[in-house]
Amino acid sequence: MLLSNPIVAEMAMEAEDAIANNLKQFLLVLSVSLSVATLPQVFSWFRQIPYTLLLVIVGLCLAFVDVRLVDLSPELILAIFLPPLLFEAAWNLKWSDLKKDLFPICLYAVFGVVITIGGVAFGLNKFAGISLTTALLIGASLSATDPVSVIALFRELGAGKRLKTLMEGESLFNDGMAVVAFSFLVGLPLGVSTFEPSQVLGQLLAVIGIGIGVGSLIGFGISYLTQRFDLPLVEQSLTLVSAYGTYLLTEDLGGSGVIGVVTTGLVLGNFGSRIGMNPRTRLIVTEFWDFLAFFVNSIVFLLIGDQIRFAILGNNLRTIVVTILGMLVTRAISIYVLGLFSNVTAKSEIPIKDQTVLWWGGLRGSVSIALALSVPAVLGEREEIIATVFGVVLFTLLVQGLTTKFLLQGLGLISDQTQQQDYLAATARRAALSRVLDYLEKGDARPGIEPEFYRYQTALVEGQLAKLESELDDMQKKYPELKEFTAEQLKEELLAIEADTYAEFVRAGRLNKELAPFLAEVFIPD
Repeated sequence: MLLSNPIVAEMAMEAEDAIANNLKQFLLVLSVSLSVATLPQVFSWFRQIPYTLLLVIVGLCLAFVDVRLVDLSPELILAIFLPPLLFEAAWNLKWSDLKKDLFPICLYAVFGVVITIGGVAFGLNKFAGISLTTALLIGASLSATDPVSVIALFRELGAGKRLKTLMEGESLFNDGMAVVAFSFLVGLPLGVSTFEPSQVLGQLLAVIGIGIGVGSLIGFGISYLTQRFDLPLVEQSLTLVSAYGTYLLTEDLGGSGVIGVVTTGLVLGNFGSRIGMNPRTRLIVTEFWDFLAFFVNSIVFLLIGDQIRFAILGNNLRTIVVTILGMLVTRAISIYVLGLFSNVTAKSEIPIKDQTVLWWGGLRGSVSIALALSVPAVLGEREEIIATVFGVVLFTLLVQGLTTKFLLQGLGLISDQTQQQDYLAATARRAALSRVLDYLEKGDARPGIEPEFYRYQTALVEGQLAKLESELDDMQKKYPELKEFTAEQLKEELLAIEADTYAEFVRAGRLNKELAPFLAEVFIPD
């Protein structure tokens, strides 16, 4: 005991020091990230650069002067950063929009990954002299578009709703395919895997099936649980627990944690938030996840830039260039060929303009880095794989990411979004002024305020309302497509009112039967 006490005390002190150092590192990363967030407010020029890409650039500057904030690890990316970002994206993704383009999304998410792996591996083996096993691992690491990078960029740029759905849907679903392919390929040189198509297909179906099963079970379970009480903070906490819990449980069961989290987010965002949360709670939860996504994104993109080793990139420049060319070519083949197939067979009607943005906007990010870093150290080509993946990720984020806005503008794909936002702002102001007018007309006269003052304020508000009505009429005449947009907005509001009414009846104990038939049209509207 006498000997063990000093040892225990020393171990406790070391643990405390490690916690203190980790906390200091975390606060340093957070301070730098939030400082970057203020740059566009101080210097207007920085507003031309999306916030996430600005973080990457600042991280690169820190790497250039050899300031390393935190070392990224596969566990840190996949288990800590990825679940909340996936959940937030799925929570905000409407099933009705996803269902319309589910066929092309599945084509891109499955066959697009296979095409990228094969094409990149062929190019590296043929033109860069890289061994086939190493080339396949590089291709698998870069085969999936990164949901973190893509979703953050498209939201900042204000891309159209369908374009965002196509890109977000592909990015959320193709990670399961990429992880399975990578796990299989990394086992080949180690003698763990054997190339049997039936084995690969079985593993893929098992991984996807377990992910969907666990995600659905947790999502629907929490949905029905929250029907029984109205505690916003508890319901908010349950969504956070479900994001991390689904990922960890699915991974432990041998499934895809990514697909599990996405499934849970889709169920809770489209079903659970309708039947188990009142409008106020839904707003609180949505704002919480918006904050958490901003918080985590701020850290992830800064650390991606900060991990770059410029000397290693220079030594592998030829391999990086060949990989970039192979990735762009295979991405073009998968998008245009699969898009044509979807248009012909499923009448998807994806325009060439949208396909062009899908091709150029297929960014790679934290998922690719996590896969590359997880290559076992026993493989001699590990450093080359990591350097190549980092170089390609840097190209997609800076070159493709910084030029995607100009591509969208050149193709005329973000003007509609601006018009819609202006129209929504005008209608919101009209609703607010209408309430003010109702209050003035129904309100009792207060002591000390002359009736003339009420008449003056009423006339002032009526004048502003008339001006707004004229502006809205002009916008509808100039942009006829706004009428369809307004109809869609009204349809969503009506569905939300219907779902809220069912949920109130359940909480009041006036509706105890199976709720799914009532909400079929809410969860999966025509």
